[in-house]
Amino acid sequence: MSKAAFIGLGAMGSRMAANLLKAGHEVTVCDLAPDAVKRLADSGAKTAASAREAAEGKDFVFTMVRDDEISRKVWLDATTGALAGMKPGAIAIECSTITPAWARELGNAISKTGIAMLEAPVSGSTPQAQNAQLVFLVGGNADALTQAEPLLKSMGSGVQHAGPVGAGALAKLVTNTLMGSQLATLAEMIGMLKRQGVEPKEVLNAVAATPMWNPHLTSDSESMLSGNFESRFPIKLLLKDLNYTVKTAGGDASVPTVSAVRDLFQKAMDEQLGDLNMTAVVKLFEGNKVVSQ
Repeated sequence: MSKAAFIGLGAMGSRMAANLLKAGHEVTVCDLAPDAVKRLADSGAKTAASAREAAEGKDFVFTMVRDDEISRKVWLDATTGALAGMKPGAIAIECSTITPAWARELGNAISKTGIAMLEAPVSGSTPQAQNAQLVFLVGGNADALTQAEPLLKSMGSGVQHAGPVGAGALAKLVTNTLMGSQLATLAEMIGMLKRQGVEPKEVLNAVAATPMWNPHLTSDSESMLSGNFESRFPIKLLLKDLNYTVKTAGGDASVPTVSAVRDLFQKAMDEQLGDLNMTAVVKLFEGNKVVSQ
């Protein structure tokens, strides 16, 4: 089995690292949260005080962090960054949701050291991470992917090669943008149904029999109608991704529909809903309330 480092033990990363351990890989973990590190250590992981220390001597180095800025520090900090500790022939794997521009910049920086990089953002939230059912959207060299694929498959149910470095980030932004647009529309429709004085669940059950429906709409509508907004993917992170999409597209004028969706989730943030699950956007349409932007 391989020696791997996993840096970033949030809701997703901690579950992904746990599945690497379950698959029999030797895993060294690193995170700023001591409790997260201890939980993995109790399951058999080794621990490191910095990304650089975690990466030393490893075959594969994974990161799963919040955004471009943290990714940059974790990989490229001259003193504590993972790249400074990686051995020749190792493979760097960035699983975070980042911009394509940063993915390409990072790929160029890593390639100068002779180390291969894959970007492997995921489709799925905490239940899929827990059950090793994530779908990896991979950008990078096909040979590196062949080497990394057994580890990715220990954390997910699918590995899709989108193209060169940058394509994985694009695939992830498209995925999350479609998700955000769908959520916004569903929330608006539930508000409309309530204002029409009908039982939303009955109407949505009828719509569910049409080709327009998908399994995510079932779980999202159940969350919206029950008011269960336990966070699997919070509004604040979806908003970050929508902002990345608008930036990548070249600004609001290039993606007016996406910009409108982004503004809706920004409204949810302004209403102090950012830490709730993304389905809590429906709260903007409760009762007779109609959002004005």
